[in-house]
Amino acid sequence: MEMMDKLTILADAAKYDAACTSSGVVRGGVRGGIGNATNSGCCHTFSADGRCVSLLKVLMTNHCCYDCAYCVNRRSNDVPRAAFTPRELAELTIQFYRRNYIEGLFLSSAVLKDPDFTTERMIGALRLLRREYHFNGYIHAKAIPGADPGLTYELGLLADRLSVNIELPSEASLQKLAPEKKKSAILAPMAQIRDGAAQSRQELKLYRHAPRFAPAGQATQMIVGATPETDRHILSLTQGLYQKYRLKRVFFSAYMPVSDSKLLPAPADFKPPLLREHRLYQADWLLRFYHFKAEELLDEGHENFDNALDPKCDWALRHMEHFPVEVNKADYETLLRVPGLGVRSAQRIVTARRCGPLTFEGLKRLGVVLKRAQYFLTCGGRMMPGLRCSPEGVYRRLAGLEREALPQAGWEQMTLFE
Repeated sequence: MEMMDKLTILADAAKYDAACTSSGVVRGGVRGGIGNATNSGCCHTFSADGRCVSLLKVLMTNHCCYDCAYCVNRRSNDVPRAAFTPRELAELTIQFYRRNYIEGLFLSSAVLKDPDFTTERMIGALRLLRREYHFNGYIHAKAIPGADPGLTYELGLLADRLSVNIELPSEASLQKLAPEKKKSAILAPMAQIRDGAAQSRQELKLYRHAPRFAPAGQATQMIVGATPETDRHILSLTQGLYQKYRLKRVFFSAYMPVSDSKLLPAPADFKPPLLREHRLYQADWLLRFYHFKAEELLDEGHENFDNALDPKCDWALRHMEHFPVEVNKADYETLLRVPGLGVRSAQRIVTARRCGPLTFEGLKRLGVVLKRAQYFLTCGGRMMPGLRCSPEGVYRRLAGLEREALPQAGWEQMTLFE
């Protein structure tokens, strides 16, 4: 098979892998080498300095020994198959880099023969890139669950970031849709990567030329919508992964119908939950940067987010006992919980009020967007001048829609707007 035919098949097969993340590693160019890596490098997006950068996102092979019902590359699916040799993939990456098509490589793979054999082929390609072609750019590699720990460690010495896909949000769903895979086999390499990265950081403190193991950390990905788990379950799992395995990112992938299996939603009636995926990403941001806990955002009475609202607004309307917040007195942590206030706006407020009391006009001059925040803030004990809105009206304005039946939880406390 021609090289470009293989690339067409294997690049298309890799489209369901999420890789839009900053590289998280700095490595300058070296004499005789090719490429470098910067913290702001991303996949298919704009970096902090305004450059559009990208990765070659491709599979080593789409031949798979597993038959996971949700996967387009499953063993029983009748699709064109292809596989790169390590030499072919290394040469392709270098050719694309020299033409300025890419700035790095995202390498994943289906499982050909067994996890060890597949990992060895991936290592072979990365070893050629690093040692023969002296490629110094960013590489993100998918570790294969079930592979020998020694092979996973060698893969981590060649790649900047590793990831192990958790695939489905619960062990019950994994057993139902991918019975050949085991939860323990997925979590074991996650723990190994966490411990290997921690050990590598300690070694670098003692000897700066010590080998670096996955310096940009690890990530994972889970499918949303193929199984009945709630947003609360998914968010709690996400929080646990961050805490236990020190992940850099958890990616959510809305299930796309690629199978007619009776175990999955019927393709004819199924609409991919893209908005739900978006809300989970927003909630993930609240966990990582706004100091929220999963158990605060959702509880037994509210298992799923209201898709008409972003998660912070959804939380705020159900917890009006915390509002309104006095902008001249509230601490930084409290300001972060106000819908519409981000990290930068909260920092500006804390700094500016040292010079004198803030008004709503002063907030606007600071660049604070009051479209949502105005309903949850007071300045000098007063609400926004002219603000008159019922609880139902607040919901409609925040959601950008009209409803006949509106949620009532927490609204009985919104007396300030009545």
